[in-house]
Formats: sequence, structure tokens, C-alpha cells
Amino acid sequence: MLSGYRLMWMLVMFDLPVLEKEERKAATDFRNTLLDLGFEMSQFSVYVRFCTGPAQVETYCKHVEAALPPGGKVNIIQFTDKQYERIISYQGRARQPSQKAPDQFNLF
Repeated sequence: MLSGYRLMWMLVMFDLPVLEKEERKAATDFRNTLLDLGFEMSQFSVYVRFCTGPAQVETYCKHVEAALPPGGKVNIIQFTDKQYERIISYQGRARQPSQKAPDQFNLF
């Protein structure tokens, strides 16, 4: 049985240099790689992905590491689905409803 304590989320946050044309291309390529890996943009330079467990998180960490651009800073945070349910979000000053966990159909 799938447990909210075993199911995981990955959060990739980054600040990449974009002053030079090559830097902008590297940043765009990195974002596109995250999207190709199934991440969704939560905010600009913040991407999230649902995973079935710690082993899948580790696999995606390796994919992200392989796609890292030469400059900038990238952080990966991992947390359980139960912790994700507790995120408090605002749009403007309006508090948003809690995120619904993906349907099991979306997992596979």
C-alpha cells in the first residue's frame, strides 16, 4: 500500500547566472531538462516533482546532477507527501487551498 510517509516530493531551487548569452542558454536548457524529467514549475526557479519513494528521488537527483549548468547554485530538497500536504500557499493576500496529492493514476 502506498503511504504518505513513503511517497516523496522533490523541490529543485536554483539561481543561475543569465548575463551572458551562453549563461541564458544554459539556464534555459536546465529548466527544459527539469520539465522533460517530469518536474512542474512551482515558481520561477523552483520546480517540484512527485516520486514514489526515496529510491526514485535518488534516481532523479542523479539526472538533475547530470544536467547542472557550470555556474550558479542549485538546491534539492526532499520531503514526504504528508509534509507536502501541510504547505501553506498565498496568491496575493488570498490563502490558497491545500494542494491535492496526485491521483494514483498519475503515478504510473
